[in-house]
Formats: sequence, C-alpha cells, structure tokens
Amino acid sequence: MAFKAKDQVVIVSCEDDPRAVGKTGRIVDEVPPGPLTNGRWTVSGIGLFIGPVLCHTNELRPA
Repeated sequence: MAFKAKDQVVIVSCEDDPRAVGKTGRIVDEVPPGPLTNGRWTVSGIGLFIGPVLCHTNELRPA
C-alpha cells in the first residue's frame, strides 16, 4: 500500500519507537520512502511527548 502526505494512519507496530503503537498520526512524506529512510514512512502528530517516527508500510494501516 502506498500512502500520501497528510494521510491519517494507525501505527500497529513501530520498531523506531514502541510508544507510538496504537496511536494515530499522519504521513509527512510527499513521495514514497527511499534509501535515506530505509523504506520507512515518516509519521508525525502522534502525541505531545512522541516526536515523528519512521515506520515500514506493514507497521501502518489507514485510519
């Protein structure tokens, strides 16, 4: 599945920051992720004390 910038997603698992699991955020990336992020999407707006995280496609589902 491909996401677009501003898509709302639920984080079902997150290797980058396990505190983000179960939370909703939004995709930041304007283009599909590449080698710079190891194929992971940038998700932000998760919570007050959780900064943006990097998640693989299989760790996310549409909200």
